[in-house]
Amino acid sequence: MKALLRTSAKGVVAVVTMLLLPGLPAAADYPTKPINLIVPYAAGGATDVVARALAKVAPKHIPQPLIVVNQPGGAAITGRVAVVKAPPDGYTLLFGYGSGEDLVTPHTRAIPYDQFKDFAPVAQVTVVSIILVVPASHPARNLKEWVAWAKTQNRPINGAVSTRGASVDITMQSFMKVAGINGTTIPFRGGAEAVTALLGGNTDFSGQVYSEALPHIKAGRLKVLAVGTRERDPVIPDIPTFIEEGVNVWTFGAIRGIGAPKDTPGPLIDYLEASVKTMTEDPEFHQIMKDIVHPVLYRDRKVFLKNMQDGFAMYGKLIKELNLKLE
Repeated sequence: MKALLRTSAKGVVAVVTMLLLPGLPAAADYPTKPINLIVPYAAGGATDVVARALAKVAPKHIPQPLIVVNQPGGAAITGRVAVVKAPPDGYTLLFGYGSGEDLVTPHTRAIPYDQFKDFAPVAQVTVVSIILVVPASHPARNLKEWVAWAKTQNRPINGAVSTRGASVDITMQSFMKVAGINGTTIPFRGGAEAVTALLGGNTDFSGQVYSEALPHIKAGRLKVLAVGTRERDPVIPDIPTFIEEGVNVWTFGAIRGIGAPKDTPGPLIDYLEASVKTMTEDPEFHQIMKDIVHPVLYRDRKVFLKNMQDGFAMYGKLIKELNLKLE
């Protein structure tokens, strides 16, 4: 095989091989057309916002644009199936790989692919904390007071979540189970729709990632009662954890990474991994992520895969120990 050193217009260097699988692009020529970034959630949610931040800076680092394509539905499975079935040519990628649909859902029901074997990890971009929000008009001043209020209601307490069986869902269900609250979670087509349901008075609380609730928090419509990480999130240091508020629950948070169809040639994965790294180092990207209150937590594909495997094991243990129902 004849190896070449390829330098992109913006200085990304990748060692590539000219002899690839039949019908697939040579890495030295990649990319020659726009790359579709499939987001399996509705527009406006946290995953979508981060994907668009990456797409905004991408033209400075690769010669073709990243096109964000929202494919919600099927509890976020529909978009994933589209990527699994796409040609492994580097032009269709999954954004949001590593989310609850990859780490939680497989524990609870059959899915039409293997979340590890049918994807090739590219890189992790961020991990965001999960928060519990209620209407700002609610009289509870903190989580302890809200739990006390919930236990006095003569009805089930309902919580809005982005999708069934995702990391937000399992965090909220774990919280209710440990806190002794009678209730359930109601899934929507994304975090933005879940917020709309809460503000419309259709649910009592919502599990969110911070960016989706941020505009409503700033506008004084919502207030945050707790964060689901084991320790306080440095991005939102004033928010106490569930553990601090007397509910012994914590989870990994919501991982946001990029995956490609399995069998995508290694040289293309190398190029994408290196390109994503330079995008996440871009000052403009850092400013956008700061504005939406997301940490930049780039990890290469090996570390990214290890994080997903650890999260998958932790969620499986949590589901079993608490006997959670996520179907």
